Amino acid sequence: MFISHLGEFAALMTAFCWTLSATAFEVAGKRVGSLSVNLIRLIFAFVLISGYNLFTRGMVLPLDASGSTWFWLICSGLIGFVLGDLFLFQAYVEVGSRISLLIMSIVPPITAIAGFLILGERITLMSTLGMVITLGGIALVILMKDLGEKKVKLSHSLKGLTFAFLGACGQAFGLVLSKLGMGTFDPFAATQIRIIAGIFGFIIVITLLKGWGTLYTALNDKKSLKWISIGSVFGPFLGVSLSLYAVQLAPTGIVSTLTSITPILIIPVSVFLFKEKVRPQEILGAFISLVGVSLLFIR
Repeated sequence: MFISHLGEFAALMTAFCWTLSATAFEVAGKRVGSLSVNLIRLIFAFVLISGYNLFTRGMVLPLDASGSTWFWLICSGLIGFVLGDLFLFQAYVEVGSRISLLIMSIVPPITAIAGFLILGERITLMSTLGMVITLGGIALVILMKDLGEKKVKLSHSLKGLTFAFLGACGQAFGLVLSKLGMGTFDPFAATQIRIIAGIFGFIIVITLLKGWGTLYTALNDKKSLKWISIGSVFGPFLGVSLSLYAVQLAPTGIVSTLTSITPILIIPVSVFLFKEKVRPQEILGAFISLVGVSLLFIR
């Protein structure tokens, strides 16, 4: 029973990993900026995964990957790690990890659309209903109306919500391209290729934005480095590798559904660690989004 559902279990563990990494990266990002956190955590993750691959596969770099695998995984790394995480990590700073991860609930609907366009996967009527319910749950959280007022307004900054949405788009298309390029290739080695692409991508971004001074400051902040190292272990090392392992063994939609419980898992973290006041409708909205995501891939 357990062996036959290894993909689903890996997806569930991915959700726990991403909850821990989002928390760690929010703390670090608010101290030293999201751009520095992104590059440092990828370098940490590269060292970790290189050591793991040397121990398990006998090679530091995935030189056994085909040209096609390298191409699609590099594209996946640039879209998922660079573009997607660039926006997501800034969303952590703007609106916090809890709201950012809730917006990330739309990754499965976007993944379904991307899977339809790129992989030819089918979208059913139930999938469409799931998308609508997911969006309804998110709307319940990000829209609010004060007592005595008729006008509905956003409960969080538009910039932060937009960043989270763009991060979701990057994650979704990165996941689909990973599945397209990985095939039966080792998921940890595949993650290493994505990380390599991400490192070079962020070097270019930091150079263009002249952010090397900020990076130097971040490297001298011991508290930030501690949180980045924690986030790196549970994010781009364990989390991403487990997610690729999951999509290798289970349908993309099921993996996206199980990993989408992070908005639920992070609520107690936000309350006890960040001392956030969570409105009842925000908890309800998170559960509604999860229901929508679950319906999305019912066959």
